[in-house]
Amino acid sequence: MADDHAHVLEFFTPRAAGWDSRFPDDGPAYAAAAGMLGLRPGDAVLDAGCGTGRALPALRAVVGPRGTVLGADLTPAMLEAAARAGRGDSGTLLRADVARLPLRDGALDAVFGAGLISHLARPAADMAELARVVRPGGVLALFHPIGRAALAARHGRAITDDDLRAEPRLRELLAGAGWRLESYTDEDDRFLALAVRQA
Repeated sequence: MADDHAHVLEFFTPRAAGWDSRFPDDGPAYAAAAGMLGLRPGDAVLDAGCGTGRALPALRAVVGPRGTVLGADLTPAMLEAAARAGRGDSGTLLRADVARLPLRDGALDAVFGAGLISHLARPAADMAELARVVRPGGVLALFHPIGRAALAARHGRAITDDDLRAEPRLRELLAGAGWRLESYTDEDDRFLALAVRQA
């Protein structure tokens, strides 16, 4: 597990300070995705792997002042950047590993994960841990502000069916972890997979 953490920390720590400036126009995409979760005022939601907390204001807007918004990330530098950007005003920032969340079973109504799945060391176990903390009927949103093909092109790679975000692979992964994939969108300007926690 320590090696898994080292990889994540090595990738994100040096990028934290300039992260938001690299993607300055993503705000509306985050807001639109947060609106797709079906959350109501007073609900509880976790942004898993929240990074600099770009989703937190959008999630707060959906659940309102009585709702609970948590942002969990493994990288201290990302959480520090989130705090500097004032995003701690929209939610509680936690240093936590999505593999072992400090939350009781069924505590949440939803989990939002932006760019999360490609950084998980044990995707099946980690998706099961996210299922553990969400009530039956709750929602998981796996999001990226650009689609798989555009993201692969950005990194100079070809898109492949081996990608965990490819629909057949993702459906199987989620089903094995207690989720049912309800909708799948993979367009140039958005990737959004919505799944429901099974009873």
